Amino acid sequence: MLSTRMTKEDFAGLGAPDLVYVREITAADVLSDTPLKDLGGFDIDPDQTLYAVHGADGERLAVMMDRETAFAAAVAHELAPVSVH
Repeated sequence: MLSTRMTKEDFAGLGAPDLVYVREITAADVLSDTPLKDLGGFDIDPDQTLYAVHGADGERLAVMMDRETAFAAAVAHELAPVSVH
């Protein structure tokens, strides 16, 4: 079985460069990837559910407190959000 890693350019070539997906994540996921100095004084419960906006290549673009805000932010940036479970 041949395995190929797709680049951002490969995804853009599929005809959906503006497609992003929104999925639930825990605050612990964000905290593990974010230096404390970048948290800006936020007091976040590690078990809290947040909503991440990801590009088609899986890159996390943003994290929001609720699903509606995540979708609204994507649309405001002229992106086409979809949900994943």
